[in-house]
Amino acid sequence: MQVYKVGGAVRDALLGLPVQDIDWVVVGATPEAMAAQGYLPVGRDFPVFLHPRTREEYALARTERKTARGYHGFAFQATPEVTLEQDLARRDLTINAIAQPAGESGLDGLIDPYGGRRDLAARVLRHVTGAFREDPVRILRLARFAARFSDFSVAPETEALMRQMVAGGEVDALVPERVWQELSRGLMEPRPSRMLDVLRACGALARLLPEVDRLWGVPQRADYHPEIDTGVHLGLVLDMSARLQAPLSVRFACLCHDLGKGTTPPEVLPRHIGHEQRSAQLLRGLCERLRVPTECRELADIVAREHGNIHRSQEFNAAALVRLLDRCDAWRRPQRFADALLACECDARGRGGLQEASYPQRPRLLAALQAAQAVDTAAVAAAAAGNGARGPQIGERILAARVAAVAGMGH
Repeated sequence: MQVYKVGGAVRDALLGLPVQDIDWVVVGATPEAMAAQGYLPVGRDFPVFLHPRTREEYALARTERKTARGYHGFAFQATPEVTLEQDLARRDLTINAIAQPAGESGLDGLIDPYGGRRDLAARVLRHVTGAFREDPVRILRLARFAARFSDFSVAPETEALMRQMVAGGEVDALVPERVWQELSRGLMEPRPSRMLDVLRACGALARLLPEVDRLWGVPQRADYHPEIDTGVHLGLVLDMSARLQAPLSVRFACLCHDLGKGTTPPEVLPRHIGHEQRSAQLLRGLCERLRVPTECRELADIVAREHGNIHRSQEFNAAALVRLLDRCDAWRRPQRFADALLACECDARGRGGLQEASYPQRPRLLAALQAAQAVDTAAVAAAAAGNGARGPQIGERILAARVAAVAGMGH
């Protein structure tokens, strides 16, 4: 029985990056032998075990054979006869197909049968073998790695292979949960625009996120968007969300905030009148298709509908500000409203030459919310009721008190 450190832990150590999780592969063992040494079986599809002390994952070396289209169409073989080289051959990228014997460190004992160290040095993302084509999730994983290692290029032969996979309908068989899982991970990488670039280049974006893909080539007003192209703007917005270390819900809202611009009638371009409501409508279909979590869905809906008003809020009087806060349900969900403002700041600064600009709308609206929240609504309601007000009349008194509080902010 031989144990090797594999995958991301070896790759990141060679790149001088912090090593997070460590994966191990075991050659020459059986499930019975692992269990006899105290390893806890946890693999559902193939033999994976948790170390009895460290709880790190140890997988038996295995081979894969494609049996049907899609992510789950595989038959696995994990017997003592499977070699390390065979196990590494089934991995996605050469930079993830480097192994190191347990107990070794640095450059000692590295096993690199597919040129992973060469591709690390050349900053290239390259598939290991033709087996790459058997799993469409690997297209998404490669795009995610491109967003993480933004100075890496995609090998031409790998890009050609991905285009063939898309043309063959492989990505159409992906289950929504896997698409969302990889998409959400890619959005959290340092340069999420690269994920979209890679998916566009091979045609996968048009299959998986057609609402997003159609934004490229759509013009915008140059006085608002120096970058003009809506797709280019989207990439800048996403990268700004990473720069500002926004959470996933904000980054997803940034991804979807302008979907409606892709359906603007050609005769009215470069204006996009009413795109906010079209964006919200397209967002609903996208979220249902990918089964997007509620937190991400709700924030994206607010940003899609209201980002134009939030951008223009510097011109609003106190009453208009309170109406905006009310539409965003800021009273009950103040943190979600703060996240919406962060997404709008990413949108405003995700424009050519404006990356270093300030976004005064955000602190002003947060101050307006704070002023409105300081109103003792219970006392206002009690006083109104004492004067004979009922139902909607009490609501009007509370609204007036909030408007007065916002008007008194001194802005």
